[in-house]
Amino acid sequence: MTDVTLANGELWPALRRRTQARIGLGRAGAALPTRHRLELQAAHAAARDAVHAPFDPDTVAAALPGLPTVRVRSAARDRLTYLQRPDLGRRLEAVDRAHLPVGDWDVVLVVADGLSSRAVHEHAAAMVRATVERLPGWNVAPVILAEQARVALGDDVATAMGATAVVVLVGERPGMSAADSLGAYLTHRPVPGVTTDADRNCLSNIRPPLGLDYETAAGKLAALLGRARELGISGVGLKDETDAADGAEALR
Repeated sequence: MTDVTLANGELWPALRRRTQARIGLGRAGAALPTRHRLELQAAHAAARDAVHAPFDPDTVAAALPGLPTVRVRSAARDRLTYLQRPDLGRRLEAVDRAHLPVGDWDVVLVVADGLSSRAVHEHAAAMVRATVERLPGWNVAPVILAEQARVALGDDVATAMGATAVVVLVGERPGMSAADSLGAYLTHRPVPGVTTDADRNCLSNIRPPLGLDYETAAGKLAALLGRARELGISGVGLKDETDAADGAEALR
């Protein structure tokens, strides 16, 4: 009985050390213990701040020395409009579209504020650098820094620039355990208004040390880009096989 009691007492602390999920918090009467309730309120406040914090493209551009950048905005004129009109966040502002550089680009990387500028400020530049390093021989377009932007804005950008593929690095919707999660969305030959989420590949929760690290994420992304170019597709028909390849190599 003593061993069982000891094991049960150690179970939740051991599990909590392995996850950010709120598990085994206990209770104080009919409510959460005060400490956990305050932690929940702080996490909610951080999520709200991440959604409303302004995007600073200068911060990202300064962290990309040697890489040309171009700044654009979506058709959403301000943050409130962006939140209320998702459709406008998927379209380029007309003047900015006209000034995008056109070329025979293999891929264009778009850094979009999305729903967490914090995630973009903390992780996007490092992810861009790690990805570009893994694309030797590719004709990579100038990095696009997009404000009030959603994932599908990348379709408009790629079409306007003549890029074969687009990768959108975007701040993901904050949760109650993470307000700084970056997502990477790859689309091969996107068509604005026609391409759907099923046509994209997504790498989520890029945020070391608690999420996917830059080196792993960039390796997966580069591999997906290579396969997309080889097969001429992206989305549900394109699978990430890097983990399987690593496992097979380990067994040799």
